[in-house]
Amino acid sequence: MSNLSDLLPAGGGQNNTDFVADGTIVSGKPVILTAAGKVAPIAMASSTAGTPVVYETAAADHTTAVFDSDSNKVVIAYRDEGNSDHGTAVVGTVSGTTISYGTPVVFEAAASSWTVAVFDSNSNKVVIAYRDEGNSNYGTAIVGTVSGTSISFGTPVVFNSANSYYMGGTFDSSNNKVVIAYSDGTMKAIVATVSGTSVSFGTAVQFDAASTTKRPSAAFDSNAGKVVIAWGDNVSAAGTAIVGTVSGTAISFGTEVGFEAGGTYFTATIFDSNAGKVVIAYSDGGNSYYATAIVGTVSGTTISFGTAVVFDESWDEWFSAAFDSNANQTIISYKDGGNSNYGTAINGTVSGTAISFGTAVVFETSSIKETATVFDSNSNKVVIAYEDVGNSSYGTGVVYSTGSSNLTATNLLGVASAAIADTATGTINTWGSRNEVQTGLTIASDYYVQTDGTITTASASPAQLIGTAISATQINIKDYTG
Repeated sequence: MSNLSDLLPAGGGQNNTDFVADGTIVSGKPVILTAAGKVAPIAMASSTAGTPVVYETAAADHTTAVFDSDSNKVVIAYRDEGNSDHGTAVVGTVSGTTISYGTPVVFEAAASSWTVAVFDSNSNKVVIAYRDEGNSNYGTAIVGTVSGTSISFGTPVVFNSANSYYMGGTFDSSNNKVVIAYSDGTMKAIVATVSGTSVSFGTAVQFDAASTTKRPSAAFDSNAGKVVIAWGDNVSAAGTAIVGTVSGTAISFGTEVGFEAGGTYFTATIFDSNAGKVVIAYSDGGNSYYATAIVGTVSGTTISFGTAVVFDESWDEWFSAAFDSNANQTIISYKDGGNSNYGTAINGTVSGTAISFGTAVVFETSSIKETATVFDSNSNKVVIAYEDVGNSSYGTGVVYSTGSSNLTATNLLGVASAAIADTATGTINTWGSRNEVQTGLTIASDYYVQTDGTITTASASPAQLIGTAISATQINIKDYTG
């Protein structure tokens, strides 16, 4: 409610109802009504990881993964060190909390590396870009078609006749183009167009003025219709991002923007479609290589950043990320150097220009590297592929279930007027009432209940409107609308 003429009389008192608490309820916190007629605090359930399943019984590195939304399959591409380092791909099917695989398929009968996979939702094809070590290390791409539990490939196409490495990629759904970023002594990007089982390319564009070796990651901001590329080098260069605009088969760039002053390593870039923001995860070499994330906002041809947030205070590496559009959270996977190099994942929630994190979950209790993280929108699960160093570096995948909130579109009841102990009875300020135990509110601003039980001005779904602030401590709870 935003009409201040509808304010209740001072002191509230309307629609205040006593309920039995199912769980401990904090004063001033929103509550839901349970099926048993009790009130419960709003909270996120814990995320969990299933049992890891091997897809390659040999060392598998240079791992990448993508979700094919046409076939509802996960495609994992990698270098098979048990088969002369050939470029190989395997199709995974998620069922519940586990994943099964088809037979691995070779897409490059020579050594390949620096693999990146992108799903083209216009053609319903998978594009894999890689360095073809059997052809002078040229940058090469190939189109894959998923059928059942297998994948078939067209003919490889060279997009850069020079040594190419450190590749990133994304799909521009506004222009139906694949964008591949890579290094060849300079940093370049190129636009790819899929037709049938083949791919063609425009002209490569250098986007970084320096001639150094760097590791790019890329995401497409569907709100702005722009490509965002982030990178840091392997020496000491600052973390940097740039906005790209695709037009036809060409791409142009704005000005480079720094997001981290210290050495920046292993960037992972993802777009949060709920918040309309870009999230970059990285290892901060200027801060003991701590795992760090930052939120970026695209405007025109530039990007601005909020404040960087450390989510793991140890030397962490091999970041990858996916956006879970069911839970509206960014999932970041990494090697946790502070915990025996175990495979670890953590959930991040964006609000405005900030990101907050839940509790990290170990998905592999041995040393790992080379993570690839992808969201399966069919099962609403995240799949993490990785090189399991603790198990002969076998290619391994695990299903990660993002914890969901107990808040729905229909069960928000009101706000606790005071603390209520578990099983005790207490008063809830419900529809049309007033809660007077808030802090730091902005007068006349609408407030929303978030999936973690906080009350903020962030309105992005699935947040639920609770009411309007009439002072720093008081909020008028909206009328019931059915």
